[in-house]
Amino acid sequence: MGFDLYLVGFRLFDGTVILFMVLGVLLGIIIGALPGLTATMGVSILVPLTYNLSPTAALMMLLGIYCAANYAGSISATLVNIPGTPSAVMTTLDAYPMAQKGQAGRAIGLATLSSALGGLFSVFTLVLFSPMIASIALKFTSLEMFLVALWGISIMAYVSPGSTLKGLISGIFGLLIATVGFDPLTAAPRFTFGSVYLSAGVQFIAVMIGLFGVSEILLNIEKNPATAKQEIFRVENSFESLKEMKGLWGTILRSSVVGVIIGAIPGAGGTIASIVAYAQQKRFSRHPEELGKGSPEGIAAAESANNACTGGAMTTLLSLGIPGDAVTAILIGAFVLHGLQPGPFLFEKHFDLVSAIFIGMVFINILFFLFGMFGAKYFARLLFIPRPALNTGILSLCVIGTYAVQSSMFDVGVMLFFGVLGYLMNKQEIPRAPLVLGLILGPLMEENFRRWIGLAHGKYLAVLWDTYTKNPVSVLLTILVILTFLLPAFQKQKRVTEDASKYTKEK
Repeated sequence: MGFDLYLVGFRLFDGTVILFMVLGVLLGIIIGALPGLTATMGVSILVPLTYNLSPTAALMMLLGIYCAANYAGSISATLVNIPGTPSAVMTTLDAYPMAQKGQAGRAIGLATLSSALGGLFSVFTLVLFSPMIASIALKFTSLEMFLVALWGISIMAYVSPGSTLKGLISGIFGLLIATVGFDPLTAAPRFTFGSVYLSAGVQFIAVMIGLFGVSEILLNIEKNPATAKQEIFRVENSFESLKEMKGLWGTILRSSVVGVIIGAIPGAGGTIASIVAYAQQKRFSRHPEELGKGSPEGIAAAESANNACTGGAMTTLLSLGIPGDAVTAILIGAFVLHGLQPGPFLFEKHFDLVSAIFIGMVFINILFFLFGMFGAKYFARLLFIPRPALNTGILSLCVIGTYAVQSSMFDVGVMLFFGVLGYLMNKQEIPRAPLVLGLILGPLMEENFRRWIGLAHGKYLAVLWDTYTKNPVSVLLTILVILTFLLPAFQKQKRVTEDASKYTKEK
C-alpha cells in the first residue's frame, strides 16, 4: 500500500470538517478539565447531536473530544490535585507538588507536550499496524469473528475495575438487551412484551447516554465536590517546559509504547497505562526518589502513556471492530449512526474515511497542544463554574441528545432508566463498559454464530474439528477466550496460596 494512498483522506476535509474538529478539541479540553466529567460522558452525550453531520465531520468532532479530554484531565490534576479524568490520576502525584512550588505553568506545559507526543506516536502505530491487522481479519470465518467478539467482551470484563465475575455479568446483560426486537433472520419479534417501542430493539444511544451521562450526574450530585472553594494555583508561562524535553525523550518514547500496547487491549484504557508507565519509570529513572515530589519524569511518563492509549484503542476498533476502551465502544455507536461498521471491511469499502481519521488524529494532537500551551490559564477558570449549574446543563444535553435520534420520549425514558441503573451499578462496583460492549457486539456475535451453525448443517463437531485442524487462527482465538475466563481463578488461587504461606510463617 503506497504512502500516497494514505493521503486520499484529505479529499474529505472541508471548512465544516475543520470547524467541527476544532470545536471537538475545545469541548474535549473543557470536559477533561472539569473534575467529574469524562471523555466517555462527553462523547456519549454528543454522538446523537452529530446525526445531521457528514460522517467525517462527526468523527473528527468526537475524536477531538476523545483525545483532548484525555490530555485536559491534567489541568485540574495540576491546579487542584483532582484528576479531571480517571487517566490523570498518576499525573497528580508530580504535577500538583510542582504547582505547590509555584511552577503550575511548567507542570501543565510538560503534561501538554508529553500528551501530544504520546498521541502522535500512537497515530504512527495506528497507521502502521491497523491496515495489516485488517487485511488478516478480512480472511476470518464466521466462527473466528464470533470468537473475536466474545474475546473482546471477556477481556473487557477481566480488566475492568472490580470483580471479573461482575464484569462478565454486565457483558452478558448487554448481550441479552441486544436480543430485544425483531430476529435478524426470521423477523419474529423477541422480548418486546407487546410494545411497539421495543420492536426495533433498545436504542443503544439512549443506553450509552444513560449509563455514562445521567449516572455520572447522579454520582456528581452525591459527591458534591467543592472544587470552586479550593485554592487554584495561578498558571504562568507554560513554554519554559520546552527546555526540559531533551532529557525526557527516553521517558516519553518508553511510556508511549506502553500506552499503545495497553490501549490495544480491550477495556484496559489510559488509567492502567499511566499506572504501568509510572511504575516502569521508577525502575528506569536515575533519580526514582524524586518521583512523587514534582518530578518532570513522572508527569511525562503518565501523560504520554494515557494519550498514547488513543491510537492503540483505535487500532483494534478500526481493524477488528473491537473497542479498546469505553470511549471507542461508544464510537462504534457513532459509526453505526452514520451507516458504517468499524472493522476490516471499513478499510475495503471506505478507506478514504479511514485515511481521514489518520490525518485528523494528527491535527487533533497538534491542536490540543497549541490550545493547551497558549490557553491553559484561561481553561483553568472553568474550575470556578458552580457544580449545580454544570449538572443542570449536562442533563439538558442528555435529554436533547437522546430525543434527537428518533424524536421519541420512550428513548428518554430508556435513558433515565439506564442512568439510574448505571448509578446503582457504580455503587455495587459493577463495570458499565462491558454492558455497552455486549449491547453493541451482540448483533455481530449472533449473526456470525448463527451463520456458522447454518453452514454446519447439524455436523457441528465435524465442522469444528475441520476448522481447528486447518486454521490456527481459530485455535489461537479459542485459547485466548479460555485463558481470559481462567485467569481470574488462577490469580485467586495464587493469592490464597500466598496468604496461606504468610500465615504459616507467622505461626
